[in-house]
Amino acid sequence: MPVIESEEHKALRAAVSALGNRYGRAYFTRTVEEGVPASELWADAGKLGYLGVNLPEEYGGGGGGVAELSIVLEELGAAGCPLLLLVVSPAICGTVIARFGTEAQKRAWLPGLSDGTRTMAFGITEPDAGSNSHRITTTARRDPDTGDWLLTGRKVFVSGVDIADATLIVGRTETVSAEEGRTGHLKPSLFIVPRDTEGFHRRKIDMELSAAEKQFELTLDDVRLPADALVGDEDAGLLQLFAGLNPERIMTAAFAIGMGRYALAKAVEYARDRTVWKTPIGAHQAIAHPLAQAHIELELARLMMQKAAHLYDAGDDAGAGEAANMAKYAAAEACVKAVDQAVHTLGGNGLTREFGLASLVTAARVSRIAPVSREMILNYVSHQTLGLPKSY
Repeated sequence: MPVIESEEHKALRAAVSALGNRYGRAYFTRTVEEGVPASELWADAGKLGYLGVNLPEEYGGGGGGVAELSIVLEELGAAGCPLLLLVVSPAICGTVIARFGTEAQKRAWLPGLSDGTRTMAFGITEPDAGSNSHRITTTARRDPDTGDWLLTGRKVFVSGVDIADATLIVGRTETVSAEEGRTGHLKPSLFIVPRDTEGFHRRKIDMELSAAEKQFELTLDDVRLPADALVGDEDAGLLQLFAGLNPERIMTAAFAIGMGRYALAKAVEYARDRTVWKTPIGAHQAIAHPLAQAHIELELARLMMQKAAHLYDAGDDAGAGEAANMAKYAAAEACVKAVDQAVHTLGGNGLTREFGLASLVTAARVSRIAPVSREMILNYVSHQTLGLPKSY
C-alpha cells in the first residue's frame, strides 16, 4: 500500500477542492435551509466525472475505486459541502451493482449513477433490529405463478428516498438446500425498488438534525417486483451485503475527515487573526496545542481510511472489513474533537451563523452513530481482531 499519494490522487484532490470551494459553505447551508439537495454542485460533480470515479469505465464511470471516491467526498467536505448521497448512491449501490448486478442492471443504473442523473437510496436499518442484521424481518418471497418477488417489511433512517430514483432494499429470502429444498432459514438479499412502486410507502422522520437529505421510514406492503429486481445471487447473502457496507464505512470516514478539516481550518484562521491582548490567540499553547492535536488525529484517521480503501479495491474483503471499521471509528472520534475544539476556539463566535460552525456540532455526532455505532465497532475489533469472547 502506498503511504504517499500518487500524482493522480493529488491532482484529483486539488480539482475537487477547487470545485467545492467554488460553491462553498454558504451555498451548502442555503440548500439545507431550503430543504433541497445541493443539486447544482451534484450536477457539476457528475459532469466532471467525480460522482462515478469508482465505477467501471464501460458504464460511464472513472474506472477507479473507493480510494478515489473517498478523496472526492473528503475534499467536498473540507470545502464545507459534504454530499451525503455520495456515501449511498455510487459507493454502496453503485459498488454492489457493479460487482454483482446482471448486465441489464449495470446498463440500466451505472451510467446514471456515474454522471449523477440517477440516484439510489439504501434501506437496511429496521425499527426492531438496530445493529443486529440477523433480526431483519423484511422478507421476500416468490410468487409461484409469476416468479415475481413480494417484499414485506419496514425500514427506518433511509436517506433521500424522496429524491432517489430507487432504493436498494435489504430483505431476507429462504435458503435452498439441494437435498431438502427450502430450509426455512433466511439470508439477506438485495432488491432494487423504484421510488413509485405500488405498496412502497414512505414517511418523513422529523429530525432535529439539519440536512438537505431527509430521513424516512419505509413500509413495504407486498411490494411486487419482477424477478430481475434481485441483485446478484439469491444465495450469496452476506457476501453481497458487505460488499456495500465496507465502502459505506470508508466513505463515512471520508465524510467525517472532511468535516473535521473544514472546522479545523476555520479555527486556525480565527486563532491566527484574533488578538485579545498583544498577540494572536493562536500564539498561546492552550489554543495551539488542542488544534495541533486535532490535526494529528485527523491525519492518522485518513491513513487508516486510505488503508481500508486500498484493501477493498484490491479485493481483500476480510482485511477491508477490519480496516474500514477502524477507519470509521478513528475518523468519527477525530471529527467530533476537531469540531468541538473549533467551536471552543471561537468562543461565542463559534455559535454564530456568521462562522457556520455550530451546526457541525450535531452533524459531527452522526459519524459516531451511523452507519454503525462506535460501540459496535469496538465489539467487532474485540471479537474479530483480538479474539475475545462475545458478550451477546
